[in-house]
Amino acid sequence: MTSWDLHGRTALITGGTRGIGAATVAEFTELGADVLYTARTSDGDPRCIVADVTVPEQRAEVLQKVNTRWGRLDILVNNAGMNIRKPWCELDAQEQAQVIGTNLLGPAALLRELHPLLKVGHEAAVVNVASVAAYVDVGSGAAYALSKAALLQLTRSLAVEWAPDRIRVNAVAPWYISTPLTAPVLSQPERLEKILARTPMKRVGAPEEIAAAIAFLAMRKSSFITGHCLVADGGLLSLGL
Repeated sequence: MTSWDLHGRTALITGGTRGIGAATVAEFTELGADVLYTARTSDGDPRCIVADVTVPEQRAEVLQKVNTRWGRLDILVNNAGMNIRKPWCELDAQEQAQVIGTNLLGPAALLRELHPLLKVGHEAAVVNVASVAAYVDVGSGAAYALSKAALLQLTRSLAVEWAPDRIRVNAVAPWYISTPLTAPVLSQPERLEKILARTPMKRVGAPEEIAAAIAFLAMRKSSFITGHCLVADGGLLSLGL
């Protein structure tokens, strides 16, 4: 068997400058992967591709840069995501499109467009960042839950469809993780208290903990795992609530 590393692997991570994405870039780099990542604004790192994955022309630029650099892709991490915390009936059409486009339609299009490079990749692996909101209501809003549930089903479907191409497709589903995205919620003492009350481990997660789960699913060590969602929720779903 291979060792617990990503040496010799090429990896593209979307949303790589903050939170789980930044932790994943650091984890993959430490494990020896050659990494590119996307962000909507540059952080000055030459590995950063400024792109919004919901924009076709910008996805084309990502594809071109990955193809020019490597001519293949071994690992794709669809991490870029966002939320607008409003009830479903209070979201206007533009807001709905923004949440669903960023969390689902953009990643789905990127998967389709990068498929040829994944197909020639070395033991290619895709990891989609979903959420426990795909399973139960966590107060994140219906648009976010819808987008993450659909991303999870896309993961299962592509795992079957792409198995003949030797591309594994998996997902991770975090509960509340301490990131810029969740900071507005976690900074509210009453909300935090309710979150911890639903979490058997009585704490929120760290981005590095999710990055480690992503890295495992990208490794050759997980070579017989596809169509799976690794839930990292501090025990939330085990409560059956």
